[in-house]
Amino acid sequence: MSIDLEIAHKATIRPISTIAAKLGLNVEDIVPFGHDKAKVPATTVTRDREAADSSTPSTTPAKLVLVTAMSPTPAGEGKTTTSIGLADGINEVAHEENWDVPEGKTPAVLALREPSLGPVFGMKGGAAGGGYAQVLPMEDINLHFTGDFAAIALANNLACAALDNHIHQGNTLGIDPRRVEIRRVVDLNDRALRDIAIGLGGYNNGMAREDHFDIVVASEVMAVFCLATSIADLKERLGNIVVARTFDKKPVTVADLEVAGSMAALLAKGLSPNLVQSIEGTPAFIHGGPFANIAHGCNSVLATTAAMNYGQYAITEAGFGADLGAEKFIDIKCRAAGIFPSAAVIVATVRALKFHGGVAKADLENENVDAMRAGLVNLDKHIANVRDVYGVTPVIAVNTFPSDTDAEHTALLEALKERGVEASLARHWAEGGKGATDLARKVIAVAEAADTSGKEPQFTYPLDATLEEKITTIAQRVYGADRVELPKKVRNKLALFAEDGYGDLPVCIAKTQYSFSTDATELGAPTGHVLEVADVRLSAGAGFVVVVCGDIMTMPGLPKKPAANTIDVDDGGNISGLF
Repeated sequence: MSIDLEIAHKATIRPISTIAAKLGLNVEDIVPFGHDKAKVPATTVTRDREAADSSTPSTTPAKLVLVTAMSPTPAGEGKTTTSIGLADGINEVAHEENWDVPEGKTPAVLALREPSLGPVFGMKGGAAGGGYAQVLPMEDINLHFTGDFAAIALANNLACAALDNHIHQGNTLGIDPRRVEIRRVVDLNDRALRDIAIGLGGYNNGMAREDHFDIVVASEVMAVFCLATSIADLKERLGNIVVARTFDKKPVTVADLEVAGSMAALLAKGLSPNLVQSIEGTPAFIHGGPFANIAHGCNSVLATTAAMNYGQYAITEAGFGADLGAEKFIDIKCRAAGIFPSAAVIVATVRALKFHGGVAKADLENENVDAMRAGLVNLDKHIANVRDVYGVTPVIAVNTFPSDTDAEHTALLEALKERGVEASLARHWAEGGKGATDLARKVIAVAEAADTSGKEPQFTYPLDATLEEKITTIAQRVYGADRVELPKKVRNKLALFAEDGYGDLPVCIAKTQYSFSTDATELGAPTGHVLEVADVRLSAGAGFVVVVCGDIMTMPGLPKKPAANTIDVDDGGNISGLF
């Protein structure tokens, strides 16, 4: 059994009604899923948001804190673990200092993404935190949870089935089978489904055509689910999804297929955020889960809204580094939701810095101060993105590991002090909230000093720029690229999107998470490289254009030895092998 799972099994899980009570919610305000998790109806979240907008002392929205990271490495950085530890740390500080917390509020509330079964059974593992900074029940959260992803897959595939049925039944919309844009989805890594042929076997099986599968978290329906603020908004966004084009290249939408209502019916109950808890009893809303390398990488707007309704500090994360998740959080989610962070945490580790400084994975546990200093170039770029591009003050959370040495910690903190950046050695994995109180105090100070009330949000690009200009601006300002390479077919598609009225949408870059460039092996902070765009896809319902760069795949494959080989369950229903 893994250490994380062992710690989770020994933890005491409080009744979910007790956690809800911390938020000022009664039993009738929640929909329990057993004793340890519940959904908070979207109508309740909206109701309490409207109360918060009244700015009465007890309902003022929380300070929003974004947790992001340096570029990920095989050594792991622990962004979700740090998010949980930070929230627990803020609640620990509030207890130590005896904060005067308004009724219906708790000092810190989490808003996180749901894990995808692809990584759980693949290479990355679960996404419920680790050590003593976990959310519970760990097994349920990592495996199916409350069924949200299954509902998203069904809704997406219903649109696909309706489209193929329309073509089979006479095709009155004039859909060109060569220009179908929606893809079927499954929440597993399955490379064999990337490119397939359907409709084989005769007339009754539909029209034969090429088709594709994406993983659920890359689907537009997932993005719509995470950005919708109500059932009405959900239906409108679903109806706007462009599923195909006609023979004269005009868009065909879900609304044209007349299935937006039935798709929304499948998603209606799932739209309500899921409420669980950390090991220390911090309320956590875990809802939605797009990847940041192939989608917009943020939990649902409703979950973040709920955290801001019920907490004095709302702690949320965006996938991977400040070049991917944080950029999309700011330029897509914050724009859509009308929110903006008061502070940002950039998670870094000594191990990751040494990796970016040229040390092989097998040697990362050996002390190497010089390599760590060399790897700071990667962290420096993420700091610059957060501070200069997005206009948010960062705090560096140094997620400590047992192999770190005092010399490495001292050198790192001195280097960050020279850069004028607050930093903290965070020991939440081993010590829970008590190991993150120094980090919590630094984040609180930055968030309280930020004046976001009269300040215009600082985005990477203006919406009235052309789609090509938006792509180029991100490439140059955030990735350090020299230029963007757009093949003719991509330029033609961008022109078509603009002609159809979608030119003012933000863009969502799909690229490798391991490098600022499109080459995953280019570590550190490469400059002067070329952002190679392979394709662009319209996500009109979600409200952005996906830009596929390099060789990134929207349907991952399994590694040679997937995590699925070690996950098991005994006769008593006890699960092992999760990590």
